[in-house]
Amino acid sequence: MAKGEKEQKTQKNPRYSAEDIYVLEGLEPVRKRPGMYIGSTGVDGLHHLVWEIFDNSRDEALGGYATEIEVALLPDNVVRIADDGRGIPVDIHQKTKVSALETAMTTLHAGGKFGGESYKVSGGLHGVGASVVNALSSWLKVEVHKDGGKWVQEYKRGEPKAKVKKVESSKLHGTITTFTPDPTIFSDITFDFQKIKDHHRQQAYLVKKLHIRIIDAREYAGKIDDSVYYLRELGLPVPSYSFYFEGGIASLVKYLNKDQEALHDTVFYTEKERDKVGVEVALQYVADITTKEMSFANTIPTAEGGTHLTGFRAALTRVLNDYARKNGLLKDADDNLSGEDVREGMTAVISVKIVEPQFEGQTKGKLGSQEGRTATEAVVGDSFSDFLEEHPQDARKILERCILSQKARKAAKAARETVLRKGILDGLTLPGKLADCSSRKAEESELYIVEGDSAGGSAKQGRDRRFQAILPLKGKILNIERARLDRILSSSEIRALIIALGTAIADEFDIAKLRYHRIIIMTDADVDGSHIRTLLLTLFYRYFPALIAKGHIYIAQPPLYRIQMGKKVEYAYTDKTKEAVLARWKAGKQEVESQKSIRQSADKSASEEPEEPAEEDLSPEALAKGEKVKGVSIQRYKGLGEMNAEQLWDTTMNPEKRMMMQVTIADAQEADKIFDILMGAEVGPRKRFIQTHAKDVKNLDV
Repeated sequence: MAKGEKEQKTQKNPRYSAEDIYVLEGLEPVRKRPGMYIGSTGVDGLHHLVWEIFDNSRDEALGGYATEIEVALLPDNVVRIADDGRGIPVDIHQKTKVSALETAMTTLHAGGKFGGESYKVSGGLHGVGASVVNALSSWLKVEVHKDGGKWVQEYKRGEPKAKVKKVESSKLHGTITTFTPDPTIFSDITFDFQKIKDHHRQQAYLVKKLHIRIIDAREYAGKIDDSVYYLRELGLPVPSYSFYFEGGIASLVKYLNKDQEALHDTVFYTEKERDKVGVEVALQYVADITTKEMSFANTIPTAEGGTHLTGFRAALTRVLNDYARKNGLLKDADDNLSGEDVREGMTAVISVKIVEPQFEGQTKGKLGSQEGRTATEAVVGDSFSDFLEEHPQDARKILERCILSQKARKAAKAARETVLRKGILDGLTLPGKLADCSSRKAEESELYIVEGDSAGGSAKQGRDRRFQAILPLKGKILNIERARLDRILSSSEIRALIIALGTAIADEFDIAKLRYHRIIIMTDADVDGSHIRTLLLTLFYRYFPALIAKGHIYIAQPPLYRIQMGKKVEYAYTDKTKEAVLARWKAGKQEVESQKSIRQSADKSASEEPEEPAEEDLSPEALAKGEKVKGVSIQRYKGLGEMNAEQLWDTTMNPEKRMMMQVTIADAQEADKIFDILMGAEVGPRKRFIQTHAKDVKNLDV
């Protein structure tokens, strides 16, 4: 049998020779597999084109050769990035026999960052930025000002349209890159100005004294003069932002803490070089229980941390323990502060600059260079020790905070041991209010977290018992944004939820023990329901982030309206859908009435004038005003409890018909900031947020 299979395979592909090996030349590999170079062809990959060109300009600033960068969005999805650096070399490259500019723009792994002394420190996603952007652009142009001239070359999908040529004299220096993403590569080539603004603000913090200007001139088609070096010189009234920070990451820490109460006014900041590794660290403690740590390597965000973050944490814990013992704040020899104790309420930014750094993963999310740890640990150890000695009052406030965190950690541990015993966490004793499903396969099971006993009763009756479990919540759960873990575990509602999930919490959290792969929040479509949903999302975001990251959290979308005419029933999930249903039904009713009128008029004498049916206003404006349709009843659901079990199943729980939103975290930093504002203890930031966004509210149900 095996022989027969082998013979069959040979017959299907009788020859396999050198002709079957394809060689992709130039930039062809990039266009063939763009995801390998920019991560994706979605919105993130699109914006990465901007980051890559900007990174080249920023690296000039890191080397001390540039002081200003301008990023402009132009009409027709065109991006223009200008800097005042040295300008890309335009002389003939010895190996390729063409201009160095053309070589850098059309050859993978060609540039000033792969050896020599041009760039001691550089960023970029894969070190092949300019050529990759060129390959994925339908059109790109580079202008280089250097050596008394202006040099230009244009490209079409990575191919030069002509040789590099000097077009005029120039006393300026720097590079201007203008490009349009290829719509055959990207699903959407519309840029997000807010995303671009936020990214470059962060970069301005990481490179001190670099002036970055962001301009949105997309509405000025035909009015952009391409001859100017910086678009700001045109004086157009366009949205623009300028970023410049003398303090570097110390300014970033202040920005992150602007809505928090600081425990000490002086931000700890150090910038030193150790063993050819540049280390820059800033931190400040605030009166909050959350920890914010941001780390970078060569200005690249390392979301997964790495050796530099490990070195920072080790130094911080050691220095604070040493200072506490030296000053009699810790008396028990075995009672050391843990890493968790010393980081609670801390905001820290760690930035290192390393020659030829080693990263783990394709997207450089984690620094792997060992010298990153040793250098960071040494610099922070020395500098933070000096800071505590020089600021004794600040040091005492920090240590008092750390010791308070230690006590809370011990109380939480005791609560976990007494309330969430190992047997309970293993699922041997589930909460009494949980109506569990019969399936024990987590991948097919789902848990509905339902607001109120009434809705919980309907959900229990209407569910599919085989794979759907119901956990009703009584009222609003504790706002965990303002509470430590020991108090959180005192809440019976939260304890029931933790036990039902099966994963435990905090140090004992284990996602492998998750009992349901879909956790669905199902609340009423009113203000209280929205509040309960926000409280639950806060809990998941702070203590179960892995569940969100793995796509396990969903929000149910129950209908807002039940529309009935005779025996015909439809559900509407939005006001717009309701209006569409009413318009369709009214149009159908008019057609029936019109046909009936025609039949009646045929029976009448020819001398009699037929009566025409009255016209009804079917415009969206009329429907929005609540125009009623004769014979149609509309029920507005204020709560889930207004639905019976059958209706709840048909509209919200039946996998074949229901609508659900999956909860994701596109930008964890922004999400963290919003949770702080909306759910934190500080009233001022929340008030400002409400005042700023009040006009954006379309429908307020009070």
